[in-house]
Order: sequence, then structure tokens, then C-alpha cells
Amino acid sequence: MKKIRNRRKNKFTYQHTMYACFIGYIVQAIINNFVPLLFLTFQNSYGIPLAKITFLITFNFGLQLCVDLLSAGFVDRMGYRLSVILAHVFSVLGLVLLTVLPDRCNDPFGGIFIAVMVYALGGGLIEVLISPIVEACPTDNKEMAMSLLHSFYCWGHVAVVLLSTLYFHFVGIEHWRYLALLWALVPAVNLLLFLFVPIAPLLEDGEEGMRVGQLFRSGFFWNMMLLMVCAGASEQAVSQWASAFAEKGLQVSKTLGDLMGPMFFAVMMGISRTIFGKYGDKINLRGFMKASAILCIASYLLIAISPYPLLGLVGCGICGFSVGIFWPGTFSLASAGMKGGTAMFAFFALAGDVGCSFGPTLTGQVAAAFGENLKAGILAGIVFPVVLFVGLHFYRKRS
Repeated sequence: MKKIRNRRKNKFTYQHTMYACFIGYIVQAIINNFVPLLFLTFQNSYGIPLAKITFLITFNFGLQLCVDLLSAGFVDRMGYRLSVILAHVFSVLGLVLLTVLPDRCNDPFGGIFIAVMVYALGGGLIEVLISPIVEACPTDNKEMAMSLLHSFYCWGHVAVVLLSTLYFHFVGIEHWRYLALLWALVPAVNLLLFLFVPIAPLLEDGEEGMRVGQLFRSGFFWNMMLLMVCAGASEQAVSQWASAFAEKGLQVSKTLGDLMGPMFFAVMMGISRTIFGKYGDKINLRGFMKASAILCIASYLLIAISPYPLLGLVGCGICGFSVGIFWPGTFSLASAGMKGGTAMFAFFALAGDVGCSFGPTLTGQVAAAFGENLKAGILAGIVFPVVLFVGLHFYRKRS
């Protein structure tokens, strides 16, 4: 019996662990980007006001923020394997409940809300767990692995928007429940994979990660937290408004706006992360991040100042390429500079999500203050890549 068990274990290597983590980020892309494609359908089918539907986005990311914050206390006790399996169980369950609860509940919005709550728990756990699992894998170049990992969120985002749009066009948006079940198969299959792949400890035997109090007393930690906030804000300040920018500037439909705006941004961000994931061993990470910050500043200026809408759209693509390295690069720099353990990754995920929320909010508020001028809002957002560049300079001094 022991021999059979060992043979079964030996079939799976850390390369399979990496594949499972890549799929994990595709799962998160499904969770964050599928339901927003159905907002108008929910409004028309169930008569739910758009303001209530829009609240689902805020709630989804808000609950993921709470999971980020709380996971520092329970992930180490539960263990990475059980935690990541639970994350996938919540993801599957949430997508399945989405197809059932709205029609079974007296209030359809309540049913959708419960489904979003369940899969948001999975999304929050995935965000906290996947990066440290990859960091713990015995790979030759951690920076390359981290960048390649995060590129799969981008490709997952592109796949969700493109394949869902094609499904709605050819099969019909009224059959969206079947598509939700098809997307639920992705976390279901990945759950089975995580049952068997090897998961290495984040810290060596006998090593202890820094406690929360020690992290909070570290100037290096707070500099990295600032970089994570700016990474999320620099990305989402443009990404969340790219569709509206394309629609308004180029006078195209909502569907075409989604394809030309957010999808173009996501493709360029994925290309950036894939390039570093493949050739990162020949590139200095800090230098690449500094150059990317400068390119990001230039892209913000192009979007905000260019009198030609098409050039502004090109600026969105350049911005997507430039911000690609910020999030995974900050994880890698922090891991190289301190032994923070699970708590460090949880707080970084929290900081990144705060930036993802704060960036679009600042852009929208400034745009509203200047008479719905989206360019003014984007120009205000330039503060994020500027602060990130300064933070990278201080990282060099600390190192």
C-alpha cells in the first residue's frame, strides 16, 4: 500500500503545482469579470435597479479585502492545501448558486448577492494563497515565475470577456446559466489538482516569519505596502475607465468599447508579464520596474493630453504594458528583502486591493469635479506611478 501511495505522489511534481497556481489566477479572473458582463441582463430580467447591481462590484472587492485582512491569522493554522482547496470550493459553489438562487428567492437580488458573497470568499483566499505557494516552489528564478503567474490573470480576463461575448452572440445571452456552469468547471478541475500536487513550506524548517508587530515596525515593509497600493491604483485607474473612454472618445458601442478598452489593456498587461516571465533572468527587476513607471507616467500624459481619441486608446494599451510588472515585481522585491511569511503576503494583497479601489475612485471623482472630464481624472491618477517610482528609489537605498 505504501508503495502505491508513493508512486501516486511521484506522478505530481512542483511543475504541476505551478500549473495549478496558473489556473488559480484564471479562476480569480472568472470570479471578478464574468458577473459584470451580466449586469444589464440582471437589470432587464429581474427588474433590479442599476445602482443595486453596481453595488455587487463594491461588495465583491470589499469582501475580498476582509478576507485579505483576516487570512493572516488563520491560513498558517489551517495549512496551505486545505485553504486553497476551500478557496476553490467557494468559487465553484458561488458560480453554481448564481444559476439557482435568483429564481428560487423571493428577491432575485438577494439570491445574486448570496452567490457573489460565496465566490468572493474564494477569490479573496486565492489572492492571498497563490503567490506564496509559487514563491515556495523550488524554481530557479522566483521573479520570472511570479511575473508569469500574474500574466495568467490577464489571459484569464481576456478569455472570460472574449469567450463569454462569443457565447452570448451565438448561443444567446438568455442561456447565461449554462455558461456560468461551464466556467464553474475550471475551479472544480483545479480543486482536484490541488488535492495531489506537492506544496512546499514558505519558510525553511526552523525558520519563523516576521510577526505582525515586527512587520508594522519595519520601514521596509511600509515602503513595500506603499508600492502595492500604487501598483493596484496605477493599474485600475485606467483599466476600470478604459471601456467608457473608448465608447465616449471613439463613439462606439458598449460591446466594441469593452473589446477595444479593457481587453486591449489586459492583453498588453499580459504581454508585459509574459515577457518578464520568459526573459526575466536577463533583466534587472528594479530597473525594469523603474523604466515601466516612467512609461506609465508617459502613457497617463498621452491619455490625458492627446487631442486624438485613437492616440488616447493607444495610451491605454501602453499603460497596460507598463503596469504589468508592478504587482508581481513588488511581491518579488519584498520576498527578496524580508522573511515576512503568510502575514506579509496577506497584507500585500490587502494593500493591492485598496489601490485597486482607490485608483478608479480618485479618477472618477476628479472627472466629475471637472464636468465629467475623464481626461482630467486620468491626469490626477498620474500621482500613483510617480509615487511608485519614488518608492522604488528608496528600495534601492534600503537594499
